[in-house]
Amino acid sequence: MSGLARLAHIIEQVNERLGRAVSWLALALVMVQFTVVVMRYVFGVSSIIMQESLLYLHGTLFMLAAGYTFLHEGHVRVDIFYREAGPRRRALVDLIGALVFLVPFCIALWALSWPYVASSWAVREGSAETSGIAAVYLLKGVILLFTGLIALAGAARLMRCVLVLTGHQTPPAAGADEEIIL
Repeated sequence: MSGLARLAHIIEQVNERLGRAVSWLALALVMVQFTVVVMRYVFGVSSIIMQESLLYLHGTLFMLAAGYTFLHEGHVRVDIFYREAGPRRRALVDLIGALVFLVPFCIALWALSWPYVASSWAVREGSAETSGIAAVYLLKGVILLFTGLIALAGAARLMRCVLVLTGHQTPPAAGADEEIIL
């Protein structure tokens, strides 16, 4: 395995492991939602912390699992150039897409969210509700983690594309990890 392929593999493993770990938040999300509904409609009790925790779980789940989703090509793709393309053309489309769209998106998101997240951390921002979760700054910090994970996943994809285009790696077999198109 070449150095570039090894580095891409390491990055992919980071997103794979984090995605699998974070996927457990979906179960926590369902359990908390069920508890909120039972508390409210059966016992007539509500909890701001429980309701806010749903936002925290939802946001964390989707932002931290984005790299995993990108790795497994679970994202939305406009299929005009991609469906009938061969492996080299797919690698070229992925390469151009990452350079033209993904890299600028990550740079812009990081640059625009840094002051927002930094100011939240500076004051250890808490909930607007008195009895809410006093850790809004942690949730906002996930924005930067999201950006980093997507950038890493994009870097791994770029490396794989370069390896395919230069003939140093054979592309995965057709249908190995492809999306289902209805």
